[in-house]
Amino acid sequence: MSFMFENLEVYKKAIAVADELSTITESFPKGSYYLTDQLNRAALSIATNIAEGNGKYHKADRVNYFRIARGSAFECVPILELCKRKKLIKEDDAKAFKKRLDEICKMLSGLMNF
Repeated sequence: MSFMFENLEVYKKAIAVADELSTITESFPKGSYYLTDQLNRAALSIATNIAEGNGKYHKADRVNYFRIARGSAFECVPILELCKRKKLIKEDDAKAFKKRLDEICKMLSGLMNF
């Protein structure tokens, strides 16, 4: 049995980003815990808010959770930038994640207008 949101492409993409960022941050040095924690929380928040929003009965409630998910995706951007500047993540990897986050944001905007 699966939940409806598990079939959404945006949810699948959000889970993939959260999983990959979690793997990447495992190699961050101990002094970078604040970045590891914040990036992982923000990335996971995208998928969890998509899931929670899909459990709401009223459109306004669903849209609110999709907005929160979109905000979490935006939150990842400056954290990735700082990770790149601190040489914790390669520039190409940061660019690729930003591109994927942008795609997720666009998909969330589509869900909000649906």
